[in-house]
Amino acid sequence: MRCFTIENESDGLSAEAVRDCLARALGGRKPGKVLLVPPDITRSNSGAGLITQICYDLLKDAHIDILPAIGTHAPMTRNEQIAFFGEAIPAERYLVHDWRGGVTKIGEVPGAFVSEVSEGLMDSPIKIELSNYLLDPSYDLILSIGQVVPHEVAGMANYTKNIVVGCGGSSFINLSHMLGAVYGMERVMGKDHSPVRKVFDYAEEKYISRLPVEYVLTVIAGQSTAINEAACAQSAGSHAKIIGLYIGEGREGFDRAVGLSRKHNIIYLEKPLETCVVNLDEREFRSTWLGNKAIYRTRMAMADSGRLIILAPGVGSFGEDAENDRLIRKYGYRGRAEILEKCRTAPDLQRNLSAAAHLIHGSADGRFTVTYAAGKLRRDEVEGVGYEYMPYEKAAAKYDPGKLLPGYNILPGGEEIFYIENPALGLWVANR
Repeated sequence: MRCFTIENESDGLSAEAVRDCLARALGGRKPGKVLLVPPDITRSNSGAGLITQICYDLLKDAHIDILPAIGTHAPMTRNEQIAFFGEAIPAERYLVHDWRGGVTKIGEVPGAFVSEVSEGLMDSPIKIELSNYLLDPSYDLILSIGQVVPHEVAGMANYTKNIVVGCGGSSFINLSHMLGAVYGMERVMGKDHSPVRKVFDYAEEKYISRLPVEYVLTVIAGQSTAINEAACAQSAGSHAKIIGLYIGEGREGFDRAVGLSRKHNIIYLEKPLETCVVNLDEREFRSTWLGNKAIYRTRMAMADSGRLIILAPGVGSFGEDAENDRLIRKYGYRGRAEILEKCRTAPDLQRNLSAAAHLIHGSADGRFTVTYAAGKLRRDEVEGVGYEYMPYEKAAAKYDPGKLLPGYNILPGGEEIFYIENPALGLWVANR
């Protein structure tokens, strides 16, 4: 299958243009049973809501199931399904991925390969486990839908990540995340062919390519890109401005998307940020597990001894499930060295390496302070995991997200801050 591509960097793509490209890519095919694999509500700015709606309509003569690629996230509620994918798709069409129990091993990435790509930092073999739904031979077509954007674990998100992590098992999720953490976020973010991506590519080449999987990838305009909003495709419940759409099998579409995303989603700053304020939309970010994108995506822009203030009205937990929440509360965001040492001695962390990796990613390692203005967590809870606390009402009064503009702002008292409306849309990097 050829790669169907459409781009519009100046104005964004209209919903009609997105639909036309999808119709051409599907080419009048009439599969009997289709599985759509979009992200969940935590990727509401991916354009995947609109694309899922269009695919559901174009393929309406088939039996269609939808498996949100939730990975370790909580299952979507019915209200979230409607907000993201619209009301036309009935509740019974949605499946729920079980990353701990609903998977089957289909292969393994050898330890020698892991050692080679990680420069000897890890040498554990990695079991490739996939959702049992993906392995159901009754599906004639599986469409994996999602956004290519800089990412803290893979370097660039999506493509095979949507399958092996979003619909993968605990072993693969744990070890791939730990691989990224051990190798170092700063060496990974915004780059293709990272150690983790090479592991994903191995899984794709050896195993996933045997499945009827085709990829529908988007690139979304970054915060620094001016777009004519009236002309843009808008995903339900979001403000996604799709500037690139890539449909097909294999890596060609992903390679093209990476080039466009690096151009638009990496924001280079002339100087490190002394004070950065990041807003977390309460419809997307309910936990620090999700909300710590505010830390991941800004850490390369923060000044030493700088202040990162996170406006998080919807954050009321640390983990997306009870076990990860317990581990975060127990060990906290204490820094890379301490967590790596705990991994050598603590059986519960050894069993949950994705949680350990998350604790490493979410620490500033003492280089800058992180203040969480969490609307649904107490001061003792926030401070107990290693962050500073500010009541949300106080933070929102001083740093009003309704008045701030993306980028540099001067507050009434003369303080200069840098404001980020949604950290999921990019990666901020300062010259040093």
